[in-house]
Amino acid sequence: ISTGVPELDRVLGGGIVPASLVLVGGEPGVGKSTLLLSALGAISRSRKALLISGEESAAQVSLRAARLGGAAAVGILAETDLGTVCATLEHERPDVCVIDSVQTLHASDLGSAPGSVAQVREAAGRLLRVAKKAGVATILVWHVTKEGAVAGPRVLEHLVDCVLQLEGDRYHAHRVLR
Repeated sequence: ISTGVPELDRVLGGGIVPASLVLVGGEPGVGKSTLLLSALGAISRSRKALLISGEESAAQVSLRAARLGGAAAVGILAETDLGTVCATLEHERPDVCVIDSVQTLHASDLGSAPGSVAQVREAAGRLLRVAKKAGVATILVWHVTKEGAVAGPRVLEHLVDCVLQLEGDRYHAHRVLR
């Protein structure tokens, strides 16, 4: 599935693979959310696209989408409850979904805080199963420190199909072998 962003498509090996789980990371402020909203806007011209935001309200995302232009057809859900997120993906079955960010998701049956090892492991595992079963290409946004390390548990890198790190105006990716 082409993202409409040539450089992003290039580092993804031609585009997003249906039913895949992709991890997109970078330092705060590098443009992860804006880049992915732009990509969803392009995708939404011919496919069903959904943005699930745990960082901003739906109104905030809508305002950014309006400023960018071309993202009016992108579905937006502000949600951090993992059960609700998974149920939405299973019910709506978008072709592509961006979850911004995976570190904000919370499984209510676990006692730990969002972003903890247990929460991130549970979120990634459940989202992986939903992505494969429902055929949803899912992009998980994550944050890295200024040194380039994952901010939080590294468990995500071993569960996804591809890891993409944004650095300034260039995108660098490496494939995770399974």
